[in-house]
Amino acid sequence: MHEVPESHTGWTFLTNHARVLAAIAEDRTTRIRDIAVRCQLTERAVQKIISDLEGGGYLTHTRQGRSNEYRIEEGTLLRHPADSGPTVADLLALLARHDAEHGGGNQQLRRASPRARATEGDL
Repeated sequence: MHEVPESHTGWTFLTNHARVLAAIAEDRTTRIRDIAVRCQLTERAVQKIISDLEGGGYLTHTRQGRSNEYRIEEGTLLRHPADSGPTVADLLALLARHDAEHGGGNQQLRRASPRARATEGDL
């Protein structure tokens, strides 16, 4: 299980939706409970965010026994009109690159995005 980071007050650059999506990109079979701990959210909030992401076409899931396996629709464009152009894959590649450069070690996240795999030699 992931270590819970210290709490933070004030504004942040990433939304909770982006944090949940990044957690799923790192481990597509992760449990809602583990996402909640990692993102410092309640399990109910994570369920709502996953529902939002599925409703928006960014994410799908299939049941694997008692667990879910998530699939990120990487070609989906980001929602805000000012962000037109970049895709979910672009966002995940950016987050993976940041983690790689700062010792985050999210190797699974780096492999989650086709663009990250294509530029891996540039890191």
